Amino acid sequence: MPETGFELDPRLEAPGIFLGDFSLCRVFLFDDARFPWLMLVPRRPKAVEILDLAPEDQQVLFAETLQAAEALRAVSRPDKLNIGALGNVVPQLHVHVVGRFASDPAWPGPVWGHGERRPYPPHMAGPLADRFARQLGFEL
Repeated sequence: MPETGFELDPRLEAPGIFLGDFSLCRVFLFDDARFPWLMLVPRRPKAVEILDLAPEDQQVLFAETLQAAEALRAVSRPDKLNIGALGNVVPQLHVHVVGRFASDPAWPGPVWGHGERRPYPPHMAGPLADRFARQLGFEL
């Protein structure tokens, strides 16, 4: 299915560092140094729920989510992975893959609504994004 008509909600783009495109999803490193966090946005117009995707795209989304989770685990070595497609604030379909540590500031609760986002320092953001991009198979 073509991505004609796809527009990324600016509220998803603003806190993210673009890493690359899978066949279905645009992939971002969520710019919050408190948690290793990837975000996948299927490039399908008007998709709000996973159910809005064609069955083939649902399967691709699942596979790409697993690929992102494996990359996050390889790069960050978290104690636990949280994967979710909430969309309560930004309805455009997107999937969060968040690495959690027993020592993180929100543990064991959810990351959403816990404190203020803390962007990566500039000297860390680029190298970390490069590590994730390489692990995900994106060309730099």
